[in-house]
Amino acid sequence: MSDPNNPLSIYAADLFAGKCVLVTGGGRGIGRAIALAFARLGADCVIASRNVENLAPTAAEIEKLGRRCLALPVNIRDPQAVSEMVDKAIESMGKIDFLINNAGGQFPANPLDISDNGWRAVVDLNLNGTWNVTNRVGRHMVENSFGAIVNIVHIYSYGRGAPDFPHSGAARAGVVNLAKSLAFHWARYNVTINSVAPGTINTAGVREEEFAASDKSDYESLATSQIPAKRLGEADETAALCVFLCSPAARYINGADLVVDGGNYLASWVPIIEPD
Repeated sequence: MSDPNNPLSIYAADLFAGKCVLVTGGGRGIGRAIALAFARLGADCVIASRNVENLAPTAAEIEKLGRRCLALPVNIRDPQAVSEMVDKAIESMGKIDFLINNAGGQFPANPLDISDNGWRAVVDLNLNGTWNVTNRVGRHMVENSFGAIVNIVHIYSYGRGAPDFPHSGAARAGVVNLAKSLAFHWARYNVTINSVAPGTINTAGVREEEFAASDKSDYESLATSQIPAKRLGEADETAALCVFLCSPAARYINGADLVVDGGNYLASWVPIIEPD
């Protein structure tokens, strides 16, 4: 029986039996929730992260669920390292059925304070890194005539811009456009690729890397008050959408953008950094 408080409870426990998912940025936060969601539904997992210390605890949780887990440290900005990661994943698991491009990073910044190196680093991670992984895993999926790819972006990727994150917004907008281009080419091979745009999600990372950058007192309460749902999103709510897009129910959804933000895109945005 489904639990109205658990967005993943509607899915059959063996939904992904015999399948394998690769989750980049899979050690903590939203990526961890996604990997565990797939594991609970029967999938073996490959989790990757630049931060090795984040991988072991999540891998242990996955294995405790009775699933195989391969934890691989990787910098997705390095094409050779990505090639080696994908080769190891396929060698160990036999195939990759689903790819969740969750790895990324950003920091709030006034546009005039972003250095050339800072701009390149964020674009290289969020856009080029996503391409490095997608290009290699997508080739494998096309050869197998099956696959589903989900890119985790942000509501800042769309038409309203990204006032607090000009570099990340530009990069992730590129990811959204890339997904539509690849969807056109790969649909005939039974490979889907879609984008999921979370709003503000209840994770340690959003507090450490975003809320803490504001000079407003109790920024979290102020930001939450502007979300129509009057709460932050939960990581499992994003994971549930990724599960859906990889499920048989979504095989005809391709090149789409799905927003999971409690209506925040439609409301006011409280800036982390006020314009001068």
